[in-house]
Amino acid sequence: MLYVPIVDLFKISGMIPKQKDLSNWDDPTLLFKNETFDAASFAANESTDSTQAKYERIQEYLKTQIREGQLPPGTALPSEQQLANLFESARSTVRQAMGMLEREGLVSRVQGKGTFVHENARQRLASGLDILALVIPEVLSGFYPSLQHSFEESARHSQNQMMVCCTRNNIDKQGNAILQLIDNQVGGVAIVPASTPPTPAYQIRQLQKAGIPVVFCHRPVEGIIAPLLGLPYKEIGRLAGESLVKLGHRRFAFFAPHCTQTTDMYLDGFQKSLAEECCELPEDHCYFGEDGVIDMQKLDADIMDTLKRLMESKDRPTAIFTTFDSMAERIYLHLNKMGIRMPEEISLIGVGDKIRHSVLQQHIASVTIDETQLGHRAAELLNKMRSGEIPIESSESYIIPAEVYHGTTLGALNEVEMT
Repeated sequence: MLYVPIVDLFKISGMIPKQKDLSNWDDPTLLFKNETFDAASFAANESTDSTQAKYERIQEYLKTQIREGQLPPGTALPSEQQLANLFESARSTVRQAMGMLEREGLVSRVQGKGTFVHENARQRLASGLDILALVIPEVLSGFYPSLQHSFEESARHSQNQMMVCCTRNNIDKQGNAILQLIDNQVGGVAIVPASTPPTPAYQIRQLQKAGIPVVFCHRPVEGIIAPLLGLPYKEIGRLAGESLVKLGHRRFAFFAPHCTQTTDMYLDGFQKSLAEECCELPEDHCYFGEDGVIDMQKLDADIMDTLKRLMESKDRPTAIFTTFDSMAERIYLHLNKMGIRMPEEISLIGVGDKIRHSVLQQHIASVTIDETQLGHRAAELLNKMRSGEIPIESSESYIIPAEVYHGTTLGALNEVEMT
């Protein structure tokens, strides 16, 4: 937790002994006599704006005190009863006002200690709506359209703005984006970490040290404790292999845009499901793209060359598993150009989002993940960390379940044509 010890931040004209916070002060009515809570000012505001509910007026008054520095970051606020006495209102009214401030990330409740002004409260008020950032390797393909849409929807629902940063899976671009997010004092960051090479821990640690909550999407970063909304990589590989084996396939090919830790997990699950039927995946039936930023033209040419080599071989595969729907789309188009029918001559299965955004995606079989659920959950976790409900360094982890979408590219082996 990033909460600091609270020490006499109200400084009420020397009347309160040093290192004693207001929540323990025996006579809260003395607050009316100092500049921190100006009862006359609050009463004047009440008389000029009778259209607002009282809890809204209390909320706005406390916001003003925070904005103007009268309630500095880390200040321990009086108890509900003390505030009710100060504002001459019911405790339920004060509770409602404090709940609104907490949802906006301006105050934090610490169990057993009290309620404190959030250390980033003034910045959040100064910048208007808080910004929640989504940092992803791609914008238009694969999982990412649904992830963006659901994250934005949840951010808007919690009255936050949204910023998207595309890293192209490059750690240098990702590092620059993180520095900009820190400079902009964003309210939280959901990130699909760059994987080639793996994201260094110090990039994420910079965000946490700045008091910015982080949620990992898809995969964690080694050495960092933060909530994770992960993918079941081995299970995805297993489901893909199991689906193909059940349809009678015994010769396979594997395509991946990179060779990463997650690729290894996909491959491990896939190979184990094949081994259960005494099948193997030959090394020369595997294609791995180059590390770093993808050169799409080169990737396209490599896929075409690999497919030609495989389909002209004596042990040509009858089924292909690829770890990303965008790659599956390219394979699909190349196979069509080569005159190879799916699923009559070869089956194809990828990995992607449960929502099939394009006509082409609707054709391609895939092991799918509900990215919409993931996006909503990511925004929810960020808001919980901002309000202090869970710590920034939380080890909370949730694995999004996977299921098979059959499309039109998954079919039984045609023994006559393939022998």
